[in-house]
Order: sequence, then structure tokens, then C-alpha cells
Amino acid sequence: MRTSGLTFEQHEIGATHRTLGRTVSETDIVNFVNLCGFTEPLFMDMEYVARESVFKRRAAPGALTFALAEGLIMQTGLIHGTGMAWLGGEIRVVAPVLEGDTLTVEVEVADKRETKKPDRGVVTYRHRVLNQRGELVLEARVQRMIRRAGA
Repeated sequence: MRTSGLTFEQHEIGATHRTLGRTVSETDIVNFVNLCGFTEPLFMDMEYVARESVFKRRAAPGALTFALAEGLIMQTGLIHGTGMAWLGGEIRVVAPVLEGDTLTVEVEVADKRETKKPDRGVVTYRHRVLNQRGELVLEARVQRMIRRAGA
């Protein structure tokens, strides 16, 4: 893990980074669902899940999958002290994440561009969130404002 993030200049297009793994627990799902108000039976009622769901066990909302992926990326140190803002992106949930799945994230620097302000630039990343079987469960294209060297 890095102790200081990459500056705008240090980001190389095509460079890839991989996170550590994170197993999604029932507690993670229950806490997220309650905190955010995801009161759908699919997330809260295990009798409904057993009777109606194709998964037959507790599933994580896609928003939780994205949030966990962001946390894993933060833990790499890639943007510690250099990330200035999350500017948005496109997110696509590809497959379900279920209780007990372990996630990792592959991060690729897809593009970067300078801004009018000399202390920052914009870096575009591609995120591929994979489960323990190497299956893609979520993909995202994310833009972040990143501090320039000497700023």
C-alpha cells in the first residue's frame, strides 16, 4: 500500500493497479440496507428471499458493491493526499454480489487531461470489480480531480 497518492503527472495511461480482497458479510449487507433505507424484501426478508429470489441467499445492493469497491481503492493509497474530488462516472452492475463473495478491484488509468487551473488535472479510471471466481460483477468509468506535483 502506498502512503502518498500519485500526482496527476505520475498517472500513466494504461497503468493498472489491483486492490486487496474484501469478503462481503451478512452484517455488511444488513448495516448498509438499514443505513440507506433499502427496505425491499429482497434485502430484508429472508423468507421472501428463500421463496421468491433466484439467489436463495442474501444479496448485496449494487450501491453497496460500488461503495465497497471505492473503499478498496482508497486502501491502495493511490489517491491519498492527491485526490481532490470525485467528478462522477458511469457504473454498470453486471452480476449479483451475494453474502460470502470476496471482491477485488482492477483499476486502470484510462485517460487524463489538464485543466485551466495549474494545481490539478482530471484522471479517468476504469474499474473492474471481480468476485472470488474472477467474474466481473461491476464495471465503472470514474473521473477524479487529482492534485498536480508541487501544488
